[in-house]
Amino acid sequence: MSASCGAAAFRGTGSGPKDDGEALGKKRDNSKREKRGNRKLDKIELRKLQAFLRQSLGNEGIRVTADPKNPDDAAVHLGERKIASISVDDEDGDRSFAFAMKLPVGRETLQSYLRKLFENDKLTIAPRGRKTDSVELNSGEDFLGVISADDPKQQSYTLQIAILDFDLDEF
Repeated sequence: MSASCGAAAFRGTGSGPKDDGEALGKKRDNSKREKRGNRKLDKIELRKLQAFLRQSLGNEGIRVTADPKNPDDAAVHLGERKIASISVDDEDGDRSFAFAMKLPVGRETLQSYLRKLFENDKLTIAPRGRKTDSVELNSGEDFLGVISADDPKQQSYTLQIAILDFDLDEF
């Protein structure tokens, strides 16, 4: 199992009546999507992403569903609560998925928060060499992703896991 830090996809929103400018903006967005080759997540990919996250994070209660607000993305649930999102990246012909989860805790409690949330004592936090604004998340010996500080006081973080298409082959 391999994973590394991924980047979140950019999404714009519009409001108000549709005019030529907004329609043009949507046309640009569609042409960008076609250029990148993005396609919606299908049921098989959602099932594979769910199996991957269940195994990686060690919790069978994880559910991955299509995001009703943006069908190009997925929502990750634990119980009834949405805990994260997954965006698709098809750039350069390689399909990958960027898992992003906000962690509303400080550095000193990251490990205990994640262990309690996922009910998995194998989850560990490890330093990243000279980097002081981020740490690695591991499950046993397996690297899962990077947890980066969202603010200078390091009181909230984001967990990012890059899931490559071949990571899903065994599921």
